[in-house]
Amino acid sequence: MSLQPAPPSRVFMELVPWANLGRENNPISALEAQPIGSRPHAAKAHPGAREVHVSGAAEVCASPDRAQVTVRVSSTKEAAAEAKKSVSRRLDYITQSIQQQGLQAENVTVTKDIRRVENAYYMEAEVCITFTEFGKMQNICNFLVEKLDSSVVISPPEFYHTPGSIENLRRQACLVAVENAWRKAQEVCDLVGQTLGKPLLIKEEETKEWEGQFDDQQLSRFPGSLTVQQKIKSATIHASSKVFITFEVKGKEKKKKHL
Repeated sequence: MSLQPAPPSRVFMELVPWANLGRENNPISALEAQPIGSRPHAAKAHPGAREVHVSGAAEVCASPDRAQVTVRVSSTKEAAAEAKKSVSRRLDYITQSIQQQGLQAENVTVTKDIRRVENAYYMEAEVCITFTEFGKMQNICNFLVEKLDSSVVISPPEFYHTPGSIENLRRQACLVAVENAWRKAQEVCDLVGQTLGKPLLIKEEETKEWEGQFDDQQLSRFPGSLTVQQKIKSATIHASSKVFITFEVKGKEKKKKHL
């Protein structure tokens, strides 16, 4: 059985000034000394400068912070007034129940529509409710189903994110990746007896975002079988970030002797 060749090692830290490398007759630049894969990140090195190059990665996630539910009531009567009365009675009950649960008026939208269908009048009303508390959403939906039974149709909740929450998630992923890279550099310098200096270059190399843990085939195959928790998980957004950072490296400071 033949052994696989070992992967080329990557030198990511240089503690000896370039001027002292013993290459006076044929000096080599910091860019040339870097591995091929890392040369694009190389900054112009100053004579005698010592640097540590590290990468950091992070992945964060956020559950949806909003849910929308639509409650529909309808009635078909020979007279328009009777259709309106039937719908209005149930509509008033729904809006009162929502108000008793402490929902603000700006989170509730009511639309009404009446039209002629053959020899009768058909009226339909929709109550669109936006929730920030998913436990309260389930309580209200269960209550309306118990009290109004089949006279109302409640749509499955649709979970989503506000634009601000997604932007915060992107920033959080980048900041955590930078922190991970800084910790790595700090540990390396401690290990070799050096002091980590200021950052010279911070570059975000890659960002990714994806939603949920269910693929499109699963969602299309079982569109109505997901539980509330599964729907929340499928609407959860994940964000990852990879960064590359160059830090200055300093020697350990010697403690001054007090006379």
